[in-house]
Amino acid sequence: MPQLGNKIGFIGAGNMGEAMISAILRFGVAAPSQIFIREIRHDQAETLKNKYGIASLIDNTDIVRTCDTVVFAVKPQSLEKVLSELQLKKAFHDISGRKLIISIAAGKRMALFENFIYSDLAEHQKRRIPILRIMPNTPALVGAGVSGLCANIHANSTDIETARQILLPMGKVFECEEKDMDAVTAMSGSGPAYCFYIVESMVKAGMEIGFPEATAADLTISTFKGAIALLEQLQESPENLRRAVTSPGGTTEAAIRVFDENRVKDSIILAIQAAAHRSKELSQ
Repeated sequence: MPQLGNKIGFIGAGNMGEAMISAILRFGVAAPSQIFIREIRHDQAETLKNKYGIASLIDNTDIVRTCDTVVFAVKPQSLEKVLSELQLKKAFHDISGRKLIISIAAGKRMALFENFIYSDLAEHQKRRIPILRIMPNTPALVGAGVSGLCANIHANSTDIETARQILLPMGKVFECEEKDMDAVTAMSGSGPAYCFYIVESMVKAGMEIGFPEATAADLTISTFKGAIALLEQLQESPENLRRAVTSPGGTTEAAIRVFDENRVKDSIILAIQAAAHRSKELSQ
């Protein structure tokens, strides 16, 4: 993957911020000399500096003025305070080139950034500061994530491609409109937790029918890996693959019957709908 040539700054460098930095460097999207962070926890900032050879700046305004791309990776509850401080310091004034703003703050709409960043800028200044929002998920920590990506009206195709190059080392990128981000949050953002919940249940079942925990976990995780590999390689629908395993009167049919009697599929659908609804509530 070719280097972008951009300076990339991170306001906040916790788990997801570090995951992005690690992936960017591992895939050669940027060199350590092109990565800058502002992290309020001094020990975390020092750890990342020493681990990756990147620079730590003392103020969020320095990140904005130094970097071509600014990633807001602070906790959602801290975001308005950070944006308000940047607005008071007029951090986005006197920007001559193009400045790409990327947010990974869950549930925070691009309008929030526009309200603070664009509030007293002229139209030609706004056009130079496109804002993009992404929704990564935790498998991004191991390069197997899914990130939803949407952009505001000032983002052009080059801006979106830059964001994609930053995100691709963490996994797949799904482009959408912001109205779809609540659904993305419910499906892939929260989705790993649903998978862990099912694995947790299968491990517990394995223990109850006689296996040690380690064996039950190995059987469950290996089974999930194999099932996903089968889905990817055969490109059959999950329903067809399930039916192929479910012989009439057999063991699988006995299990599926219990799932159906307890409306497991309906419960999963309702759970994801509830997550999407909650995401919409939180983002208002």
